[in-house]
Amino acid sequence: MTRAGWPEDLCAVVLAAGEGTRLRPLTERVPKALCPVGNVPLLDRALDRLAGLGLTGPARVAVNACYLADQVVAHVGDRAHLSVEPGDPLGTAGGVANLRDWIDGRPVLVGNADAYLADPTTAPGPDVAALLDGWDQDSVRLLGQPAADPAAPGTFAGHCFTGFSLLPWRLVRDLPVVFSDLVRAMWRPAEAAGTLDVVPYGGTFYDTGTPADYLAANLHATAGGVLVDASATVTGSCVESVVGAHATVGGDVRRSVIWPGATVWHGEHLWDVIRFGDDGTVHAGAHR
Repeated sequence: MTRAGWPEDLCAVVLAAGEGTRLRPLTERVPKALCPVGNVPLLDRALDRLAGLGLTGPARVAVNACYLADQVVAHVGDRAHLSVEPGDPLGTAGGVANLRDWIDGRPVLVGNADAYLADPTTAPGPDVAALLDGWDQDSVRLLGQPAADPAAPGTFAGHCFTGFSLLPWRLVRDLPVVFSDLVRAMWRPAEAAGTLDVVPYGGTFYDTGTPADYLAANLHATAGGVLVDASATVTGSCVESVVGAHATVGGDVRRSVIWPGATVWHGEHLWDVIRFGDDGTVHAGAHR
């Protein structure tokens, strides 16, 4: 059930096909959409957010996949309709266009799997649901936050995009199934036509596309403490860090992310890093 006043036929697409090149070598073995933040895969965070809006199941939610698609397909299972793009990813607009037959006349809420959003908890504030409130089902809506430089390239009405957009069917039906992005194919044309609305987002947002932002999202998820999976073994010390399932920490970690199954050896001191495997280390902050 969706809220009163929202489109009854609303569907949602989570974009999870990208390669995540800026996160390499982390994404050489795991697609970006499955990288964990606070010990929860980013894709699961997106699906849970949609579930909170009443959007669940393969009739209402679709996920696209391409890079390491087998992992995404296995992870999603029957929770959503799956669109596997052959060859190279089609981009954000091409990925939506490839789902045209599934969307089939419906308005669509599109979210980036790599977007980390944490809604306000201390005071009421607009979240993704605000995109739908009072929507005329004709305009394009983006969720955004005020930009440090309102005139900078990549901004919309002085705002930076924060991971979710709302698209009317009249525009989706004409998208070609070719590599293209929503910025050039839909958002900028709507802006030029005066049919683009930016809805302010009041929570914390990271796009997690770089090691620094990925680490920052994980640190936000800790709320200043530590998140240690119950199956992890910690004999060293952890401060403001995330330790994944079956990881082993024998050394000292601070402001770091220890991936599932990774090892921090006795005597190691890790600060502002992401550790994967037995010794893979991605530096993501000022400390080296």
